Amino acid sequence: MLRILVLLLALFAVPQAMAQTRWVMATPYAENFHTLNIRQFISDVEQGTQGRLTIQLHNNATLLPMGQIKRGVQSNQAQLGEVLLSAYSNEDPFFEVDGVPFLAWTWPQADALNTATEPYVRARFERQGLTLLFMVHWDAQGFYTRTPMTSTQDLRGTRFRAYNNVTARMAELMGATPVTVQAAEVSQAFATNVIQSMFTSAQTGNSVSVWDYTRYWYNVGGMRTRNAVFANTRALMALDEPTRAAVLAAAGRAATRGRQMAIEAETVMADRLRQRGMELPEPPERLMTELRAIGETQTQEWVQRAGAEGQQMLERYRAALR
Repeated sequence: MLRILVLLLALFAVPQAMAQTRWVMATPYAENFHTLNIRQFISDVEQGTQGRLTIQLHNNATLLPMGQIKRGVQSNQAQLGEVLLSAYSNEDPFFEVDGVPFLAWTWPQADALNTATEPYVRARFERQGLTLLFMVHWDAQGFYTRTPMTSTQDLRGTRFRAYNNVTARMAELMGATPVTVQAAEVSQAFATNVIQSMFTSAQTGNSVSVWDYTRYWYNVGGMRTRNAVFANTRALMALDEPTRAAVLAAAGRAATRGRQMAIEAETVMADRLRQRGMELPEPPERLMTELRAIGETQTQEWVQRAGAEGQQMLERYRAALR
């Protein structure tokens, strides 16, 4: 009788075990606000599905480096991924537009550019077997230097950290030498003098303990690049409808929450830089004038690469700001 009871319990347990799906997610960053947001997204998914879908997070490029995450999700090596969208600018100009300097450097501009570009980004992902779940901006960008900066001329001849084609081109226009270094490698690059300056957010500066290598951060706004979080479309569609709905609902909340976290990070992370002894001077007007001119050049270069669709999107974006 006991044996029969055990067998019956095992049979009843099979459907529950079979209903559980396990996913893997690859992200390139350590514990910044993007990662915290993703951890909450995962928790929301698991709670919303009552454990029918569980997600194992591999952050800080421990599963795949930035440049391989998108392909890894396409091939279903991971079912979810997060990337800095502009790091994939070689694939398509629309992946880099939010990184064009001084095209969208305030929050209203960043929101308008996000609205204008999201359909184009989503369509490109869909053609690649991916479903865009949500995008979250980074906080404002600025220059990290070892000495005071009054003009872009101060960077001429220095080795400048680039993390995508747009920042590499910006370095060239300033007369600096671009060196591609991803976030997980920044500390080592500074320590070994591979780079001497960089342009990135206060959040990234805190993540890499930048005060060990630089003294100044000039918050010029610059741009608010986006991280994209996406799923393998086949894996997503293989879920039952309630589970898939829970994933999409959690993604919507993550987008809203992530925007607020990015806004808060601008103040909190800047204060932490000060607490660590960093100086945060007001950017000189000469520097800002030069940077806006570089931004105009890079905007025109981007439109040339993006073609008719790019011009159409840019007109839609600028119309939304009027």
